[in-house]
Amino acid sequence: MTESKNSLIIASIILVLMTVSARSVNNMVTTTVPLLGKYVLYLPNSIVGLLSTAMFAFTFISTSYVNPSLSASIRKKAFIISNMVIALTLILFAYSNVISIWIISSISGFAFGLIMPNLVTSASLAKDRRSAERLLSLYSTSLSLSLIIGPAIETYLLTMFNYREIFLWFLPLALIGVVLSFNVKFPDVKREVSGVSALKNKGFIASVLSITTYNVPFAAFTTFLAILAKERFDLSDFQAYSVFLPFYILSFLTRLSMTLRPFNDLSKPLLISILITVLGLLGILFAPSYAMFLVVIALLGIPHGSIFPMSTIMISRATKVEERNAVNSYFLAYNNILFLVVPAVVGFASTFIGLTLAITLLVIPVAISAIMFFAKFLKDEIVTGRRE
Repeated sequence: MTESKNSLIIASIILVLMTVSARSVNNMVTTTVPLLGKYVLYLPNSIVGLLSTAMFAFTFISTSYVNPSLSASIRKKAFIISNMVIALTLILFAYSNVISIWIISSISGFAFGLIMPNLVTSASLAKDRRSAERLLSLYSTSLSLSLIIGPAIETYLLTMFNYREIFLWFLPLALIGVVLSFNVKFPDVKREVSGVSALKNKGFIASVLSITTYNVPFAAFTTFLAILAKERFDLSDFQAYSVFLPFYILSFLTRLSMTLRPFNDLSKPLLISILITVLGLLGILFAPSYAMFLVVIALLGIPHGSIFPMSTIMISRATKVEERNAVNSYFLAYNNILFLVVPAVVGFASTFIGLTLAITLLVIPVAISAIMFFAKFLKDEIVTGRRE
């Protein structure tokens, strides 16, 4: 029996508004801190990469160690407090220097690590599979919507304000998240599962392999895409940051279509998404003009839109409610590892082979993870959607 229509509508509204608030601010911070470091504090690419690494390192700690160890009731309090902390760090970023930016980035990263996994768990708590998968797709669609709203706002603001002032303009959006955080749903279970059993869950393993095919390059894009566009095509701040807009618009449209018409069998959509990723990474290397570069980046928005929701659906299909928080936390922690390692590696490699080639070579781990995924899970019910 499906949940009542009214309760699903209310849950959907809260989920959309909270996700848009949290992810818009999160994306602004993770993409603007590197720009602040590069063009205001005059840090080299290698140090900019390490700055992003520091932020994601603390996100990893809170996501993988702190969040899974907390009970649902304590976790909700930590979730609310973290939203308040994020609002405070936006003010601090605006007045940061070459020393304080490391401390503020670390605090911000830790707080985000207590927010994002609880949002995806909340999205999967519907009582029947169909409703849960629709809410997960809606959550993913909201993520993409936030990645249109945030960059659109920032692109416009950059025509009038500098990188420091941008953080202050996002404060009202963060405060909306503080208010909504009190109404986010948490699991109603006495005891939750974490540790080795969650790490062995096939949903976790499948989601890790699938998300690797996209978040390896996306981790590099978050830190270096605007820098690459600015340096390669001699763009203004406004033009450089605007490359995110077509990327996130295609991502949003992909996730919206998945919300309206959910996939049951995920194998073909995932394969197509991976092929687009491979072709897109090669296209970055050979794009002869800024216009073609924008086309390539826009196409890469399709797998960005599709692979994350498919990964979370696999987790939902493979877990019980008491396992889901831990598996989602470890899944997002793994993503944080990628965002911790990849920017540092790409930043370091770019000093020897250039930023364009360093990003294009990420096609290698994409291909390896894709082969491993399809070899192990092509016929599994969490991919095919067929119950055994």
